[in-house]
Amino acid sequence: MASIVQPQPHAQPSPQGQGQTQTIARPAVKSTSGLWSWLTTVDHKRIGILYGVSAFAFFLLGGVEALIIRTQLIRPENDFVSENRYNELFTMHGTTMIFLAIMPLSVAFFNYIMPLQIGARDVAFPRLNAFSFWVFLLGGILLNISWFFGEAPGQGWYGYAPLTHTSWSPTRSVDFWMLGLQVLGVSSVAGSLNFIVTILNMRAPGVTLMRMPIFTWSTLITSILIVMAFPAITVALILLSMDRFAGTGFFAAAAGGDPLLWQHLFWIFGHPEVYILILPAFGVVSEIIPTFSRKPLFGYAVMVYAIAAIAFLGFGVWAHHMFTTGLGPTANSVFAATTMIIAIPTGVKIFNWIGTMALGQLRFTTPMLFAVGLVSQFVIGGLSGVMHASVPIDTQHNDSYFVVAHFHYVLFGGSIFGLLAAIYYWFPKFTGRMMDDRLGRLNFWTTFVGFNLTFFPMHFLGLEGMPRRYSSYGEESGWWFWNVVVSLGSYLLAASILLFLFNAARSLQRGRIAGPNPWDAATLEWSTSSPPPVYNFRDVPHVTQRDPLWAEKYGIDESDTEVRATLVGQDVGTIDVPNEDPEEQAARRSDPVEEHSVHLPNPSYWPLLAAIGFFLVAFGLIVDNPDIAVGAMPLPIVTALGLLTFLGAVFGWSFEPAD
Repeated sequence: MASIVQPQPHAQPSPQGQGQTQTIARPAVKSTSGLWSWLTTVDHKRIGILYGVSAFAFFLLGGVEALIIRTQLIRPENDFVSENRYNELFTMHGTTMIFLAIMPLSVAFFNYIMPLQIGARDVAFPRLNAFSFWVFLLGGILLNISWFFGEAPGQGWYGYAPLTHTSWSPTRSVDFWMLGLQVLGVSSVAGSLNFIVTILNMRAPGVTLMRMPIFTWSTLITSILIVMAFPAITVALILLSMDRFAGTGFFAAAAGGDPLLWQHLFWIFGHPEVYILILPAFGVVSEIIPTFSRKPLFGYAVMVYAIAAIAFLGFGVWAHHMFTTGLGPTANSVFAATTMIIAIPTGVKIFNWIGTMALGQLRFTTPMLFAVGLVSQFVIGGLSGVMHASVPIDTQHNDSYFVVAHFHYVLFGGSIFGLLAAIYYWFPKFTGRMMDDRLGRLNFWTTFVGFNLTFFPMHFLGLEGMPRRYSSYGEESGWWFWNVVVSLGSYLLAASILLFLFNAARSLQRGRIAGPNPWDAATLEWSTSSPPPVYNFRDVPHVTQRDPLWAEKYGIDESDTEVRATLVGQDVGTIDVPNEDPEEQAARRSDPVEEHSVHLPNPSYWPLLAAIGFFLVAFGLIVDNPDIAVGAMPLPIVTALGLLTFLGAVFGWSFEPAD
């Protein structure tokens, strides 16, 4: 049988994807270290690490905000925080978790793993990739420095009109939120365009679309969703900016505007956003379950079509968030039907995962536990979502804690479980070391129990009539018991995250050395060393099968469905990692100065400088005009400085040599 991963030593597809190749003629790959190397890096793997660390820090911040919320609600008529502070906390918690934690954590894996899975040496536009990260980080800072100004957003993470109008929010709190999201949107769209171009144009020879791993498919579809969905919220935020800064009335009924226009624009973005958050986790699970079931993914083609169907249908369900706004029976019926239909491709994925595990040789490692945990918890969230396709049920549950339970089962039970599975699964690829599996199993069970104690009783609170977003409740309501359970569950959930951090830090220092493929996985990222060298692959791989490493090791032909049914009974190798000597690992990862010289882009500080300028433009729109209620003419000092910095950085970036 011919080799599945064949070397192509002297050519690499051009980043422009025009069928050209670039000659590898560089004397050596440069080794960089220190803070400056991280500030100027354009290596997709380092940028992925920067995304992951930054997003996890924001995740911890959002978790602290949630703990304060739960402490406030642990007993009736509590005064742990004021009503205004409570509004700020739930606004920033929702905004942080969606835009600063789950999305960028997914992008961290897009950056690090996707180029490895398609056999590329980097993304198509490395400097744009760096710019995307720095804009994300500074956008998150812009949102959160509102705390230090004493003007944190408190209108709700959804920003409904008229709560965002200057008559309701005369301070700069909404401006921090509004401009912060616009900055983050630039980062998301820039990164997504980069991923789309990379996947479509930089795949290694033989990596056809229908041979791509499902995680790469989820990266592609999610990126397309971002590019198509973010313009809607961008338009909404621009109109809101004009309302607040220029005195227009797009969302003000008294000025002839329509407050419901905001809801339409927001949810046209907001429901595809749900799939932007969950599809990466689906991709992760679709990599992990086959690996630890010792079986290729059941129904690969159907899984790909299901992801595409979810993305397409996701743009036709937004108004189910607006059933109580009086759209009328026709609109309600249409969107109820589309909401039911979108459950079909989602259900297909569940059965694909079950079919993969059926009769497989299951190994319940920590990544597998979190993956199966996602399947079980997302089913609960999905079923309650289908319930809300019924207009009468949605009307009854609207703005109650039942809805809070529903979307947390989707976003935490789905997205966060999937992302934790991804960290445990790819940690040896990132670091060259294994995470402690015993601590990992304990981490899973504390997370699983803490999560269900926190969010499942919210179904009962919602059915008993407890409304969302209330900072307190009366003792006569009868909600005290379940609120105590929920709050105690949230503390256990927080402890599980601390246990995860301890495991990661300990494993980073003392974890067992990982070989290139410690899990005996099938996809291309496991064919290179752990962690990979800066150039990813010494030789460009040539792929001839869908699961290239299994195909080469076990002789599987993707056209032979009977052979592909299971690997049980064959030589499955071992998941136990040998105690490889660190010197041996270093030698294995050393730069091949004698054999090959790889052409890679130089580090650059222009993306960071451009991001700083962009941040200053947005920040200046806030601080240059301190009293928006009065409508005083601003003195745009900071804005002008930011614009000059941005334009200067773009000019320098444009003329920077590629070598």
